[in-house]
Amino acid sequence: MAIRKDWLPGSREAILVMVKTWLIIILAKLQQWGIPESVSKNLETLATNAENAFDTAQNESTRTPVATTRCREAFDALIAEMRDMKKRYFLSPPLLDSDLVSLGLTPPDTTHTSAGEPTDQVQVETYLIGRHELGVKISYVTGSAASPANKGYRIWYSVIAPGETPPTNPDDLRKSFFTQRKKDKIEFGYGDSGKTAYFAVVIENNGKTGPWGPIVSALIP
Repeated sequence: MAIRKDWLPGSREAILVMVKTWLIIILAKLQQWGIPESVSKNLETLATNAENAFDTAQNESTRTPVATTRCREAFDALIAEMRDMKKRYFLSPPLLDSDLVSLGLTPPDTTHTSAGEPTDQVQVETYLIGRHELGVKISYVTGSAASPANKGYRIWYSVIAPGETPPTNPDDLRKSFFTQRKKDKIEFGYGDSGKTAYFAVVIENNGKTGPWGPIVSALIP
């Protein structure tokens, strides 16, 4: 079952309960929260209209397609006003967390949760895509992509011509790019065809990196 992420209750009965709570609290906080009286009165009118339309649509003797449509329209208007009021008046000071809770809302989470430093190791595999293009595929040696510390991958590489000295460790690689994909590609220059590309990859998270994966090489088509 999907988890509701909207702050608005899922039933019309619960919406009416919420808006009645709002009206009681808002009436006592008009000046303190800077809410115009006209806004409060408009919300009260829309709430009354929605409640009356709901009662009519639920009553077997008065329930008709027209009554059902009017009920939906009344709640659409009420919900639009509630969303606007929340956005306009409830998301800025001087409301406290306790005020938001009293309105049936959830205070924002302002505590930063550190994802930690990446400690897992990944390796890169290469495959042919087209002329002057190589695909790179990331696979996990330890851990998994589900770890919150594993935000993305820094792929380092160098292009070495025949006769040049190849890199012996990842620190010798000169170019890099960051990706959050486990499959990506690199486009090389026309003059790189026939040269060898050397690769190594590390997990990266806000500048913090995990251990190096092994160096691999591939001939640039």
